[in-house]
Amino acid sequence: MIRILSAVFIVSLLLTGCPMPGGEGGAGNSPLTFLPFILIFVLFYFLILRPQQKQGKKRDEMLKNLKRGDNVITSGGIFGKIQNISEEDVVTLEVSKGVSIRISRSGIAGLQGSDTEKEDKSKK
Repeated sequence: MIRILSAVFIVSLLLTGCPMPGGEGGAGNSPLTFLPFILIFVLFYFLILRPQQKQGKKRDEMLKNLKRGDNVITSGGIFGKIQNISEEDVVTLEVSKGVSIRISRSGIAGLQGSDTEKEDKSKK
């Protein structure tokens, strides 16, 4: 990633430092003057914006597919098992035997891995 950033930076410096065709002086009406900015925008899109959009879609899909009995972790670090999901997006978690809390669906950070998933990873 650092190599890509440095390459784009060097190319943009070379392109902005090159004399413009058509003589000296002037503000440089060539489309090449905008090329470094376009390269930087494309780089930011593929390295920052696109992965962030994918991660957001993955999280939204995970929140939609929550069901009763899933083991989850909240954004506050509380582990629990889903007991109920109401229509108002309120999730009831059992954090210990006889102890339940209610949180917003958006407060769930992720699913807690099950034992079968851990066994599958260890076999690979």
